[in-house]
Amino acid sequence: MKQPSFRQTNAWLHTWTGLLLGWLLYAVFLTGTLSFFHQEISFWMKPELHGSVPDGDSAIRAVDRLQQLAPDAAQWNINLPTERNPALEVQWFAPGERIGKGGGQRLTLDAATGEPITVRETRGGGFLYRFHFELYGMPRVTARWIVAVATMVMLVAIISGVVTHKKIFKDFFTFRPRKGQRSWLDAHNATAVLALPFHFMITYSGLLLFMYMLMPWGVNSAYQGDMQAYFSEAGNRRGAPERDVQRPASNEQPAELTAIAPLLAQAEQHWPRGAASIRISNPGSSRAVIELRERGGDSLIERGGSEQLRFDGVTGGLLDTPTAAAIPATNAVYNVFSSLHLIRFAGPPLRWLFFLSGLLGTAMIATGLVLWVVKRLPERRKLGRTPFGHRLVEVLNIGTVAGLPLAIGVYFWANRLLPAGLTQRTDWEIRSFLLAWLLCLLHPLLRSHKRAWQEQLVAAAVLFASLPLFSLGLPYSGLPSTLVSGSWLLVSMDLTLLASAALLGYAAYALGRHQPAAARQSPRPARKALPTTEASA
Repeated sequence: MKQPSFRQTNAWLHTWTGLLLGWLLYAVFLTGTLSFFHQEISFWMKPELHGSVPDGDSAIRAVDRLQQLAPDAAQWNINLPTERNPALEVQWFAPGERIGKGGGQRLTLDAATGEPITVRETRGGGFLYRFHFELYGMPRVTARWIVAVATMVMLVAIISGVVTHKKIFKDFFTFRPRKGQRSWLDAHNATAVLALPFHFMITYSGLLLFMYMLMPWGVNSAYQGDMQAYFSEAGNRRGAPERDVQRPASNEQPAELTAIAPLLAQAEQHWPRGAASIRISNPGSSRAVIELRERGGDSLIERGGSEQLRFDGVTGGLLDTPTAAAIPATNAVYNVFSSLHLIRFAGPPLRWLFFLSGLLGTAMIATGLVLWVVKRLPERRKLGRTPFGHRLVEVLNIGTVAGLPLAIGVYFWANRLLPAGLTQRTDWEIRSFLLAWLLCLLHPLLRSHKRAWQEQLVAAAVLFASLPLFSLGLPYSGLPSTLVSGSWLLVSMDLTLLASAALLGYAAYALGRHQPAAARQSPRPARKALPTTEASA
């Protein structure tokens, strides 16, 4: 028996690794692509903030408001508005209270007036970001292991796909429409090759982010399993423990806080992007200290926001700031890959490039799943029936490729329609997403293959297209008003929704016009027999 060649072995590996976890990879890739703009999505899902326009005095208003709300607090934290998130957020801790992400009192302020704003509860784009690598409704470690295995499978599929297609770059310039299997293969090749460096980089870097979970043996051996000690020694902030707010000293005297504007001006001279946050310890006392943290920079090696400036809270004088330790080579390499995956360093142009490349990766997975079905249609015609496995793949393809965008549209609509004061409102938004996706997986069981594709694509297109129309009834959120005010974040969101609706609608339209190859092949008309000589006579 002839042994399969190396390329044939890789073709088999590419087909089955891509199919078995293809639906999970599609979900991970699509939600990961949206996560490039998860902060923008979160802001869009909080229409109460759309009228808040930050200016140069937003920090001053935040300090004034905290002096009114919490004059006796032990610490104030202020998150300044950014281009990606124009919200102004403040937090304060009482003396003796434990500092942590979930502690203290929080409030969102209008960046233009400093007035408190009641914002609807929502996970926003953070849910899509977390779903990308933690899924939902299962233990975090288990979910991360599942996504890590899927990421490894994705890397194997990419490498084996390159090995399999010996003319992959030549086929990239070839697209033959309306050719059935050949057209789907051309589309799969084109979407794979066009962003191949991105696909490899984002998959490998994603796998590297799971490094400490997948291969913890070295750290466990050196630090006896104390990961926090390792991260603390390596200079990674995730290992920093929580601490108590300092209690007032016996010699502490009341004192007026220095003006914050000159300190921010010094920070802008020191940092090109200015300050991202302000921390004021012991405000209103002689021991007050003001700490400014750098806004995320454009470095691939250093984590953005690592630098700090400390000032005396009464005199405004610059205090000594601990010198950051040199980054070890291993951490520098890790920071490069994690920065490439998370693109926190990137501006809008590069972020959009990554977003479009992510869409190509999503389309690559989708076309591969559809190609598996199309490739086996002749075999099914010979059998005269659809095997259970083929029918299962058809159902999962529809419920995932078309159903997941539909479920995301339902998630956005739940954000708009659920009452702002609803108990567990955040959970109900997520439940709406999961319920819609479940119905999309069950719907193809009750409809024909083509009809199910069309109905889900049309439904998703209608959901996305109607969201900008609904925003017209919200103050400061409609497309005309955002164009006039120059709120390009909201303008981009609405235009992206409309473009997505147009793409989904066109896919449904093209599918409606498509006819199977067997239906297009009309039987040849029978040739007329020439009259014989006898008949002519």
